[in-house]
Amino acid sequence: MAVLLETSKGDIVIDLLTDDCPITTKNFLKLCKIKYYNNCLFHNVQRNFIVQTGDPTGTGKGGTSIYGKLYGDQARFFEDEIRPHLKHTRRGVVGMASPGEGLNASQFYITTGDELDSLDGKHTIFGTVAEGWDVLDAINEAFVDAEGRPFQNIRIRHTIILDDPFPDPTQLDTLVPPASPPLEFGEVRDSGGHRLEDDWLPHQDTRPQEEVEAESRRAEAHHRAVVLEMVGDLPDADAKPPPNMLFICKLNPVTSEEDLEIIFSRFGRVTSCDIIRDWKTGDSLNYGFIGFDSDEACEAAYFKMNNAVIDDRRVRVDFSQSVHHLWRQFKK
Repeated sequence: MAVLLETSKGDIVIDLLTDDCPITTKNFLKLCKIKYYNNCLFHNVQRNFIVQTGDPTGTGKGGTSIYGKLYGDQARFFEDEIRPHLKHTRRGVVGMASPGEGLNASQFYITTGDELDSLDGKHTIFGTVAEGWDVLDAINEAFVDAEGRPFQNIRIRHTIILDDPFPDPTQLDTLVPPASPPLEFGEVRDSGGHRLEDDWLPHQDTRPQEEVEAESRRAEAHHRAVVLEMVGDLPDADAKPPPNMLFICKLNPVTSEEDLEIIFSRFGRVTSCDIIRDWKTGDSLNYGFIGFDSDEACEAAYFKMNNAVIDDRRVRVDFSQSVHHLWRQFKK
């Protein structure tokens, strides 16, 4: 006589002690048959002690026996079947998680440690784990909160009866659902708050890899720009160099802004001409920026003046990637 528990961690097979505990095992088998345990949480995981489940409310305070389902609340609980020769000597022992004498309902536990004699004589042992030790270990190793509730939900998905020696009560057919009840998020089965399911996977991005990488680069560039704005290296995170600004370097220290403006004005109207200087001495740092009133003038100057000789120095000219000149606008 056995039952297979399909959990979100894998399958566990439980052999039932039907000869020693006929009332308890009948209760367990018939609850499995009406799919009572489907979607129940492992709401109490005490590492190397027990893992507890069987409460549809997920609180540890709910649940009813099959007798309560058949005959009403007055039959919610049933008596213990404690046998002196059945003890918690090894892991994998399955017992009823009753809060007191004669208060057995639907909740049960599986031991995950050896020699748990503190449980002997207090709880009805009605089965042992036959298969699925790795699954039991995985549940035992779950990260839990202060109350023993796993941070990521672990559930009984389905129960499959492998062998049932007990005849069904006549009213049982009315309790058997036509199909396994679906998990309804937000119902009392998840009363511990919003938590991820154990088999949750992040959203799979179906876009082409090139598009994903391009978006990642754009996001990284924006993050860097925000940091530069925070430390004062950018006037604004969204600031961009204009297309009508040239960068010029390798200048002769004697070259002045007036000289550059005269030279570059033959390509179009020059709107700005700045040579960057040492803030203490005022000496030229040999590079600067030249702005035009149109993109066409800027492009013409670039093609003509790159590698040109100015004041006996061969200068380099390129399109500016700096926002240095924009500081003036923000300072105003």
